[in-house]
Amino acid sequence: MKKVFVLIAAAIVSVSAMAQVQFGGKVGFDMTNFWGSDVEHAMKPGYQVGLMMEYQFNDKFGIAPEVVFAAQGGKSKLFDLDISKQGFNLTATDIKYNTNYINVPVMFKYYVVPSFSIDFGPQVGFNVYSKIDAKGLDKPIDVKEATKTVDFGLGLGGTYDISDNAFVQARYTMGLTKVYKDEYVLDDNNAKNGNIQIAFGMKF
Repeated sequence: MKKVFVLIAAAIVSVSAMAQVQFGGKVGFDMTNFWGSDVEHAMKPGYQVGLMMEYQFNDKFGIAPEVVFAAQGGKSKLFDLDISKQGFNLTATDIKYNTNYINVPVMFKYYVVPSFSIDFGPQVGFNVYSKIDAKGLDKPIDVKEATKTVDFGLGLGGTYDISDNAFVQARYTMGLTKVYKDEYVLDDNNAKNGNIQIAFGMKF
């Protein structure tokens, strides 16, 4: 009988612990750019899609690791000045930097109220695609060899639970490492990733 009670108690503890763990997925809209010294980039629209897990230690603290594919990068302009006897003509060409990552953020959560948390934590990203595109090019230029494989950053944002299963999320992730390798001479060698994210997700 004693063993039965022990097994029942263990099962209750196990079920209680599992009840604090939720899995889910999310999709979202991103506005990304490059930032850094002597780097002037406009925002470029992108997207994200991924999986997440949320574990709540108690009613105030939790942790939420994710695995997310994110289409990132930035936009800038290349100016060309043509001077002739008739005067001068300044033209601008939009340059798009398309850098896609598999990002793994680990967000520490503080629940202000049961339905809303402030999220903060580190992120590591793995570059899977890196090309530069501009009007007039036959095809995008592949610069993956010049792009660092691993990117580190910090994220800060919030999550609001619409219901027990649905949530919306806003976050800004600031890259801490350079996107491109120092040995390659590019106009944006000091560029770091920046990403504003708005996402919708479901927990199961």
